[in-house]
Amino acid sequence: MVMENELWPGGPRFKEDGRVFRVGADAVLLAHFISSARPKKKETAVDFCCGSGIIAALLALDNPELRIDAVDFQRPAVLLATENFKACGLSDRSVAIEGDIRRHREFLSGGAYDFVASNPPYYPGGRGKRAATAEIADARDDSSCTPGELCRAACYAARRGGSFYIVHKPGLLPGLFRALGENGFEPKRLRFVQHKSSSPPSIALIESRKGGGPSLNVEAPLILYDDDGSETTEAKAVYGR
Repeated sequence: MVMENELWPGGPRFKEDGRVFRVGADAVLLAHFISSARPKKKETAVDFCCGSGIIAALLALDNPELRIDAVDFQRPAVLLATENFKACGLSDRSVAIEGDIRRHREFLSGGAYDFVASNPPYYPGGRGKRAATAEIADARDDSSCTPGELCRAACYAARRGGSFYIVHKPGLLPGLFRALGENGFEPKRLRFVQHKSSSPPSIALIESRKGGGPSLNVEAPLILYDDDGSETTEAKAVYGR
């Protein structure tokens, strides 16, 4: 079943399909993490595990000079992303590609992108919340896309000195950092997201650089809610409220 939702009041509208992993805060926060750090200039990018195309669309809407591809191996996701790009007026700069990133050399050009973004499957196969459908299960666990496979594809796609942005679970960072290092990336920025200031981090936003030197800037955490339950000023800014 396809539904259309407004991402925030007065913001872009996105179609969602029950067969495709739903738009979540992780994708919106990663897009903001990227946009807040990159100059608004002519660049090329690619989004792996794109789902409905939310990250690619938000990045392209923020930077009118950005050309961004979006890759997913599930056809319903590719079709949905294509529809969303068209609805946002981005069809000339955002293209959805059906492809398995484990076979990235078959449909991507090496070193063609200034940066790579991904909101990938988090959990090792069989872990995490039980999914309602096989398609959602593939989007949740890494059976079809391990951290090593993801980082290998990102290394191939990114130019020398290019960046790789990813959102992940804090408890799984050791394995992710190991995979980044094994594929030529050095983590450069890390920001945790917390529900409240007293809560443990729920997600981590990471920027790494292909061929970068060893130095990591750990930024102040992004707090979503004040102690009284109201949204923080920064969380409102992320969602355009």
